Amino acid sequence: MKNAVIAEMFDRMADVLELKGEISFKVNAYRRASRAIQNLEEDIETIWNEERLHQIPGIGTGLAKKIDEYLRTDHMSKYDEIVQSVPPELVDLLHIQNLGPKTLAVAYQKLHVENLEDLKKVLENGSLAQLPNMGEKKIENIRKGIALREKGRERISLGIALPLVERLIHELRKIPHVGRIYPAGSVRRMCETVGDIDILVEAEESERVIDTFGSFSEITRMISRGKTKSSVLIEGDLQVDLRVIPRDSFGAALQYFTGSKAHNVRLRRIAKKQGCQINEYGIFRGEKKIGGAKEEDIYEALGMQWIPPELREDRGEIDLAMESRLPDLVELYDINGDFHVHTRWSDGSASIEKMAEKAAALGYHFIGICDHSQSAGYANGLTPERILEQIREIERLNTQNNDICILAGTEVDILADGRLDYSDDLLARLNIVIAAVHSGFKKRVTERMIAAARNPHVTILAHPTGRLLFQREGYIVDLEQVIRACVDTGTALEINCNEERLDLNDRHIRFAKEQGAKLAIGTDAHHPHQMDYLRLGLGMARRGCCEKKDVLNCLSVNTLRSH
Repeated sequence: MKNAVIAEMFDRMADVLELKGEISFKVNAYRRASRAIQNLEEDIETIWNEERLHQIPGIGTGLAKKIDEYLRTDHMSKYDEIVQSVPPELVDLLHIQNLGPKTLAVAYQKLHVENLEDLKKVLENGSLAQLPNMGEKKIENIRKGIALREKGRERISLGIALPLVERLIHELRKIPHVGRIYPAGSVRRMCETVGDIDILVEAEESERVIDTFGSFSEITRMISRGKTKSSVLIEGDLQVDLRVIPRDSFGAALQYFTGSKAHNVRLRRIAKKQGCQINEYGIFRGEKKIGGAKEEDIYEALGMQWIPPELREDRGEIDLAMESRLPDLVELYDINGDFHVHTRWSDGSASIEKMAEKAAALGYHFIGICDHSQSAGYANGLTPERILEQIREIERLNTQNNDICILAGTEVDILADGRLDYSDDLLARLNIVIAAVHSGFKKRVTERMIAAARNPHVTILAHPTGRLLFQREGYIVDLEQVIRACVDTGTALEINCNEERLDLNDRHIRFAKEQGAKLAIGTDAHHPHQMDYLRLGLGMARRGCCEKKDVLNCLSVNTLRSH
C-alpha cells in the first residue's frame, strides 16, 4: 500500500512550506490531506483506479492531480520542487519544540544552520542569541526542546513497542514445543515509553528457538547470539533481547526481568529478612528451592499477594500486597465503550456507521462520536448547523441499530477567554461534551480548563496536559488545581490513548483517583483500527491504580444516559 508513502510526502511538503513562511491555508491543506490518507481504510491505489480520489476528505482537484501523477509515474514533480528547495536535515529541526519555523528560517539564512549539529553549535557559541527577538528564555526553551527530541531517539512510545512485541510473539508461538511467552521489562509494566525490549520464551530446546528467532524478517542486525539468549536490532536501532527459560525457572525469570529495578530491590530486601534469596532462577531458602516455575511463587513465598506488573514501581504496592489490600484493577472486560472518536464529519477517515461497527466488534455497548468544533478549521470542525445535522444522523442510526448505542458528542475547543466554542443551548443537545485546549498553550490554561470544568454541560476534559511524547512538553497548567475543580464539579479527566499522547500519565491518574476524580478513557481514534489503542489507556489507568468504579467507560448505557 502506498498510503503511508503519499501521506509522508504531503506532510514533508507542509513542513518545508511552513519553514519558508508559506500561508497557513496551503500548509494546513497538505497536513489535512496527509492525515486523511494515513487514516484510509483501503489502499489508495484502489481508490485511484476507481476514480474516487475526490471522496477522500481534504483531497481537492490539485491534490488529486499530484496523487495521480505519483501513482502513474512513481514520481511527484511538485514534491521534488518543494523539498529540494531546502537542505533535507533542516526540515527535521521543525519538530524541535520551541524552535518554530520563523526562528529556524532566520537561523538558516543568517547563521547557515542546516542540521542539529549546526543548531547546537550556534547555541554554544552564542550566535543564535544575537538574532532578533532571541532572549535568554527563548534560548533555554530551545535547549529543552533539543533534549526532549534526543530523548526520543533513546526510547519509543508504548504504542509503537507493543504491536511490534505482539507480532514477534505471534511468530514465536509457531515454533514447536514452546510454552509460555511473555514480554518483560517496561512493555509488560505498560510504561508510556520503552527502551530495549525483553521477551521470555519457555522451552527446553533453546537453540531451536534462538535459531528461528534469528531468521525473522524484521531483524536488521544480530548483536549477539548465545545458547539461551539472543540480542538483535529491529526496525533500525531498537534492541530486542530474547531469553529462553526452562519451565522450572520461568516464573522467577519473568518476575526478575519485568522489574522495575526499584520494585525488585525492595522485594529482595524483604526476602533477605525472611531468610530467603531471590534470583532469576527461583526463590531459595538456604539451598532449597521453594518456588520459581510460576511468578506467583515468588510473592506467595514472601507472604504477599501477586502484584500486577503495572504496579511494580515501588510506590507502595509491596506494602499493600503484604496486607492483602491491593486494588482490584480495572480489566479490559470491564470496558463498555469508547468516549472519544472522530469521523469523516471532521478530520476522521471513516463514517459514523464504520466507527460504530468497529465498537460493536470490540464488544462495546456504546461509542461517543466527538468530532471537532467550529474553531478547529484545520480539522474541518463542525459549525452549529452541521453538528445539529450530525445529531439527527446519529438519532436515525440509533433507530436502525440495536447492537450499539451511538452517543452524540463533541470535542469542543476551550477558547482563549475560557468560553466554549458552542453555545450552552447547543451543548445541552449532546450526550457527551469533551472540552479541549488546542491553542494558546501558555495563556491562562489553568483558568480556562477550570472554567470548562465548571460548565454544567461538560462531561470530560480532554488530554489534560497537552503533551506529545518526545515532541512537546504540554500546556503551562496547574494540573492539581484542575483536578480539584473536576472533583468539585463531577467532571471527568480523560486518559487519552493516542500513542503520541498517553495523557494523563500514571502519576497524574493516581493523584486524580486519590482526590476522588473520575477518569474517562478515550482513544481519540480517527480511524477504526485506532480504537484498538484503548488498551494503552487501560494500561495507564491500571498503572494509576484505577478500579472499575473509577472509570466512566465501565458504566452501563442506561447509567450514562441518566447522567
